[in-house]
Amino acid sequence: MLLLASPALLVVLALVVVPVGWFLGLSVYDGGFTIEHYRRIFVEDVYWRSFALTFRIALVVTAGTLLLGYPVAYAAARLARPWDVLILLCVVLPFWTSVLVRTYAWLVLLQRTGLVNQLLTGLDLVGEPLALVHNEFGTVVAMVHILLPFMVLPLYAAMKKIPDELILAGASLGGGPMHVFRRVFLPLSLPGVVAGLTLVFVLCLGFYITPELLGGGRTIMVSMVVSRNVELYNQWGAASAVAGVLLLAVLAVFFVVGRFLPLDRLLGQK
Repeated sequence: MLLLASPALLVVLALVVVPVGWFLGLSVYDGGFTIEHYRRIFVEDVYWRSFALTFRIALVVTAGTLLLGYPVAYAAARLARPWDVLILLCVVLPFWTSVLVRTYAWLVLLQRTGLVNQLLTGLDLVGEPLALVHNEFGTVVAMVHILLPFMVLPLYAAMKKIPDELILAGASLGGGPMHVFRRVFLPLSLPGVVAGLTLVFVLCLGFYITPELLGGGRTIMVSMVVSRNVELYNQWGAASAVAGVLLLAVLAVFFVVGRFLPLDRLLGQK
């Protein structure tokens, strides 16, 4: 078994273990052993604000994708062909376009002379164009759009496994549509909800391109702090320490979720 697994183990070792070990080593070695880079993270306000902003945006984006994605996944799971295929096609269609292109598309749509502001001013809903980009609002909107498929697909997978007989049984026992949904369908779809929430939240923590372009230098997330430590200040140790803390936060999220939902179900293996 070890020989059979050795090619995969070598790939994991080369692409995961060695790089992670390398940057963790940089975070504690700077001409000698030091914890100065980690100390700065916990005492300097710039790091605290960046981590707080990152987690706040991650929570808002995760909640937004759930509110938008649950009805879409429900419709795809309950409708017959070809409507379910059409809905899923619309969900996965953005995957065929790069994140950079989609981010620039939102930049064009939300800028002061963009389509959204032209529509609002044309309908006399606002007196002057709104500042929809180069701030946290534009970042959140674009991230919700980009990460929405990562919420819909786990939800759809969980909902599709719910037998129709259970819904029919609830209705035959006198339950109304909302009562059956609340007491039968919703509890059975919770594994998909947890999987979608975890996946979207973790992806938000490491997002870079969208906040960099739509944040306008005002929405500084953790990934941008890592990038600027390397590109502007050539501080590999500081960047590695921030990345290490972010990695620890991601592992903590998986640990907490794993206490309530096994990882094999979280990854869609059952």
